[in-house]
Amino acid sequence: MTGTVLAIGAHPDDIEFMMAGTLILLKDAGFRIHCLNVANGSCGSAVHSRAAIVRIRAKEAQAAARLVGAVFHPSLVNDIEIFYEKKTLARLGAIVREANPDIVLAPSPEDYMEDHTTTSRLAVTATFCRGMRNFPTSPPTRPVDRNCTLYHALPYGLHDQLRRRITASQYVDIAAVLQRKRAMLACHKSQKEWLDHSQGVDAYLKAMEELSRDMGRMSGRFRYAEGWRRHSHLGFSPTDRDPLSSVLGKERVSWQDGSSPGNSSFRPSS
Repeated sequence: MTGTVLAIGAHPDDIEFMMAGTLILLKDAGFRIHCLNVANGSCGSAVHSRAAIVRIRAKEAQAAARLVGAVFHPSLVNDIEIFYEKKTLARLGAIVREANPDIVLAPSPEDYMEDHTTTSRLAVTATFCRGMRNFPTSPPTRPVDRNCTLYHALPYGLHDQLRRRITASQYVDIAAVLQRKRAMLACHKSQKEWLDHSQGVDAYLKAMEELSRDMGRMSGRFRYAEGWRRHSHLGFSPTDRDPLSSVLGKERVSWQDGSSPGNSSFRPSS
């Protein structure tokens, strides 16, 4: 089975923390995978200059993508400069069209910081406009008409800005690929060293594993999991299209809160 998935994070290492397990499973199922961090990690250091940390974090993100054979897309803006505005949206729209994904993995619409929530909004709009011939992208890119299903990850910390718990409608079992997810996250050495120095040895990797364990407990079935919420199908795909459930199957996907998977099987792109 083949298809294409585009994972969109706000900063280098966001994909690894909240999405990488599912991304790896889709890769193993035959999907082509693309990774984009909208911001470049420019504020992610108390030691390096802005220019230096941007170079460092770009190399770390590229190394993580290479580890799983993902197509890496360069970041678009500096940290804390992810705004819902025309220029960034046009550039992200071009990347969505270039990747032409069957699945988009995006941040939660609710999260603890604005870079994450704005990235979520940008991802939704850029994907929604993928087939609009009169929507200008930068660079100009042909519109595409492929069905696409968009899933939102859970927020880091599993709460919104008002401390309310956020749960998923479906959880993906990532226990079998946890070590590969860990290896991707370990590529972000500048962040690991920073947090290990301030919070204890392996605090960075342990935080990811504990978060994955928390989502596993929330699933009621799995030891380690990633949680997802499927975006409305309107403007994206048929009502019942749910490739995560179709591709990964009942063994790896647990549904919650009375939800049920779509009835149609996934037909991958050519």
